[in-house]
Amino acid sequence: MTEPGGELLRLAATVLQPGFVGTAPPDWVRRWLGEGLGGVALFARNVRDPEQVAALTAALRAERADVLVAIDEEAGDVTRIESRAGSSRPGNLALGAVDDVALTEEVARDLGRELAAVGVNLDYAPDADVNNNPDNPVIGVRSFGADPALVARHTGAWVTGLQAAGVAACAKHFPGHGDTAVDSHHDLPHIPRDRAGLDAVELLPFRAAIEAGVQAVMTGHLLVPAVDPDLPATLSRSVLTGLLRDELGFQGAVITDAMEMRAVVNRFGFEGAVVSALAAGADAICIGGEHADEGTADRLRTAIARAVLSGELAEERLTEAAKRVQHLAAWAATARAGSAPGPWYGTGGSPVGLAAARRAVKVVGTAPALPLAGPPHVVELSPPANIAVGTDTPWGVAAPVAALLPGTTAVRLTGDDAAEPAAVVAAAAGRPLVLVVRDLHRHAWMATLVHAVLRSRPDAVVVELGVPAAVVGATHIATHGATRSSGLAVAEVLAGSDLPAL
Repeated sequence: MTEPGGELLRLAATVLQPGFVGTAPPDWVRRWLGEGLGGVALFARNVRDPEQVAALTAALRAERADVLVAIDEEAGDVTRIESRAGSSRPGNLALGAVDDVALTEEVARDLGRELAAVGVNLDYAPDADVNNNPDNPVIGVRSFGADPALVARHTGAWVTGLQAAGVAACAKHFPGHGDTAVDSHHDLPHIPRDRAGLDAVELLPFRAAIEAGVQAVMTGHLLVPAVDPDLPATLSRSVLTGLLRDELGFQGAVITDAMEMRAVVNRFGFEGAVVSALAAGADAICIGGEHADEGTADRLRTAIARAVLSGELAEERLTEAAKRVQHLAAWAATARAGSAPGPWYGTGGSPVGLAAARRAVKVVGTAPALPLAGPPHVVELSPPANIAVGTDTPWGVAAPVAALLPGTTAVRLTGDDAAEPAAVVAAAAGRPLVLVVRDLHRHAWMATLVHAVLRSRPDAVVVELGVPAAVVGATHIATHGATRSSGLAVAEVLAGSDLPAL
């Protein structure tokens, strides 16, 4: 086979959005930007502080002024820009629980101004999934809720707010990752709904995003038999071209979810899946969560170019994809020039975010009366880490409670700990007891321990930081997320006093 030439390799590079390791652009990324690379994806590993991120993005733009600098920042449990401290804004479920679209738009605009201030111009958000399966292991609090109409109106508001700040939004995971109990990082989820059901549930928020002018849509690695019984959405022309473009009328850029995820790689291979996604109608290929090196990027660039030469991928389709990436970059440049970036709030976090988190706290029950009578013993029950959230982002209630009620003690337990209910009760003898859970309904060990402790301490307060599918205990507090702002907000409820102003 004839080896691909320079222009074909440049087109192939334009549609890639690789990640990289380090807090400054490596030499290969700088070089590739001069060779056509259209964008990069930032992750938590690339973020240290605002000055560093601003310097990183400036260095990228010194090589290519119109580069797309993307980040996977949902401003909730999934945070990259605040991964070291936890998000100072509540996530989607909290905003959905408040159900004030003006607040959702304000939070998204607040985030967008902060991202724009450090040079980010594309955000892989909002999550537009309808989380109507309580057993969903990967969406959960990342969704605005289980009601399609609610999710739709808040998806539209989030898109409007973020893009008003000069940052392109990317609604995900099309056509909807909510009604599944499988994480596409591990395997291929199936969406068991007929076409009428898709229209009424999964597609409603994406229609709202398109109506709001969303600049990009991210595909989900999902099998949707009602549209294509054979191929995952990311690789399906019926889904990406027939449904998203022809029926829903979306004209912006289609970006894939990370292509190294097992839902597609296990069956189609890395290079094969990338080529198939482009042929199906994807315009930009997101890579680099696990493979963040030049060798991987070069493999994919070469595979795309060779697919054109072999006829597997039409050159017109690749050219079209590259043009859509360039149009997105042009929109981002214009929006950035016309917006007023806001400050990076630093360690204090977003005041808008904390105000929203406070509104999302819901208390059920009256016994014991809140606030707590004194410093409590806090038991935090930690589920296995969600890959999308990661393991490095801190969470919890004990630290902010201790700041307000000195003398607070705490322990964190996992399902691997041989925790005896009697020991938990004994540690809190004579003191208030707070049990902190995340998605209690999905973890049998957690529910067993909590119910056993409540039999001895019915006065214990249960704080749910995940999806509040089950109300447990005489006093149950739901934050609708495990962000830093959610922890601060519930600590204020427990202590009966506000933390110092941010």
